[in-house]
Amino acid sequence: MTSERTEAAAAQTENDPAQLQQLITRARVVLWDFDGPICSLFAGHSAEQVAMGLVEWLEGRGLHGLLTEHERDSPDPHVVLRAVDRRHSGSDLVAELEERLTTEELKAAPTAMPTEWADPLIRTWTAVGARMAVATNNSPRVVRTYLRSRGLEECFAPHIYGRTEDHLHRLKPHPHCLNRALSAMGSAPSDALMIGDSPSDVEAAGRAGVPFLGFARKEHKARVLRAAGATAVVSSLEPLLVTFRG
Repeated sequence: MTSERTEAAAAQTENDPAQLQQLITRARVVLWDFDGPICSLFAGHSAEQVAMGLVEWLEGRGLHGLLTEHERDSPDPHVVLRAVDRRHSGSDLVAELEERLTTEELKAAPTAMPTEWADPLIRTWTAVGARMAVATNNSPRVVRTYLRSRGLEECFAPHIYGRTEDHLHRLKPHPHCLNRALSAMGSAPSDALMIGDSPSDVEAAGRAGVPFLGFARKEHKARVLRAAGATAVVSSLEPLLVTFRG
């Protein structure tokens, strides 16, 4: 067994199977993070290059000093966007930077890699009566573009809640997008389940009062989720699909 498969097996076997089954079968509403559990958005379009491009654009406007060294070196474009929003909230600068990020995400969508088992799980979970929503820090335009390409949009529409330029201060870990989904779908937090792959997802779910299921292909990422408070983490979506098909 390869080291990667060993790590994946370790992440899977630490869960209580009965607890995991109860967690997923009781959910009437499922809130999905997008980039990770549904697909790898930047599989063919480097997120790090996108972040660098945003930094270079700012520097070209003479705004090198707007970011700290840590923010300039971050491989996450959202770090750059949020940093600028904190210092110039509501400005044309923030609006243009957000649009540039959305454009890069749209370029990435055609080469996004579907997460293994995600498509059939979403269709099966919907077929057995659960309602699906996306709660993400990505642009909702990008989410709709990807879901449409996979024939999955009808499983979620209209419940896609993502980044908007006027609420950048409410990106996860703020629970804003989760609360929007719950309110629109008329769901109590306890009747929902959040599936995410980052500590910000864990925190947002906790602040919204929504049970959480972590997704991490590798054990070191699973450890990060557990350290953030996740009590259930899977390395593959296949066991969830098997539960419903069984």
